[in-house]
Amino acid sequence: MALPAVRVELAFNEKGPGNFFTLGDLTKGVLGNLTFVLAGGTNFFDVTADLESVTISRGKSRSLDRYQAGNLVVNFNNRNRYFDPTYVDSPYFGQIVPRRDIRIWVNNLIAFVGTIDDWDLQYSPSGESTATASAYDGFNFLAGQTLTAQTYSSQKSGARVAAVLADASVAWPFGSVVDTGSATLQGDAVTAEDNALQYLQLVESTEPGDLFVARDGKLTFYDRAKVFPSATAPVLTDSGSGIEYSQIRVTYGSELLYTQAELTRKGDSTVVQANDLSAQDLYGIRVLSSEGLLSNSVADLGELAIYYVGQYSQPEYRFEQVEVILSQLSVTDQNTLLGLDLGSVCKVVFTPNGVGSPIEKYAKVISIAHNSNTLEHRMSIGLGTLAANSFVLDDVGFGILDVNVLGW
Repeated sequence: MALPAVRVELAFNEKGPGNFFTLGDLTKGVLGNLTFVLAGGTNFFDVTADLESVTISRGKSRSLDRYQAGNLVVNFNNRNRYFDPTYVDSPYFGQIVPRRDIRIWVNNLIAFVGTIDDWDLQYSPSGESTATASAYDGFNFLAGQTLTAQTYSSQKSGARVAAVLADASVAWPFGSVVDTGSATLQGDAVTAEDNALQYLQLVESTEPGDLFVARDGKLTFYDRAKVFPSATAPVLTDSGSGIEYSQIRVTYGSELLYTQAELTRKGDSTVVQANDLSAQDLYGIRVLSSEGLLSNSVADLGELAIYYVGQYSQPEYRFEQVEVILSQLSVTDQNTLLGLDLGSVCKVVFTPNGVGSPIEKYAKVISIAHNSNTLEHRMSIGLGTLAANSFVLDDVGFGILDVNVLGW
């Protein structure tokens, strides 16, 4: 049992403290050497020595929400003024500026990659001082980009995502992992006023799939057929037969209860509706509405409406969040949890108050948060219940007919 090792790295350019290639220098200017590297703002340097705390928040709160930009807050001890941009004797002088990349590692596993938005400095007469870096992941970049005016042909959702990322007006710089997509999208004319992130999220809703920035900084698009074998899902438990969590939050109610779906396509005023009449008799009409989707046909839209009603027409008993104190776990268990990302699958076992039989559910990770300081590291994992995971042939958990759904 040990406190996880957190490492913070900032991207410095050629004026930083690192070993950079320097034209004309007899030592640093030798071409082909492996010690003095070319600069460019993506050479990361370890600044963990003065670290006080790290807070990371990524994901969304409900399955039907859209993923939000991941947020990072890092606090440094600044008594030596190393993080003061005006202190010329700082080894980081000239580097403590906004718009620099920052990277967080935990146990040598990447936990966050993003870009610093602000530096905040706090001083006191006693000499106590802190420097706080606030950063966001690549969604913040996409939110500031617009598309090139053009007309997309009808194509799979993954191809549309790839086309947006490759758009010269977007020029996504951080790498990507993009599934093919199950949905075929309609041809679509976009303008130079269309926001890149909003358009990608419209593709996500039309699939429907998952669009987020992964912990390694890559834009990730999972289509609705994405599956993780149950054998690889870590087990989070209160019974000692898996990875122990310290707290669990359970919800049971109507926040994700919809007995009717009403959907429309972009450029088409036809409202496509699906209903669960028996659920309406019990819970009334609760409408899930989504407008301007990119479905290729009214028939495709109808299938999506039926899917939504089938998934959300009953109240959901959901393991909403589990919290784990990583410093109380073995390094192996720490790394298992640190390897999770948004969209991953885990299994939760919970026996309320130790009474009765355990409740066991597979769940999809929809949020991840870290709160780390010099004494403790807590990790919170937000969950969406897999009420009906896609069928996986021969899978122990997801290969059961009438429990898991065949692809559509």
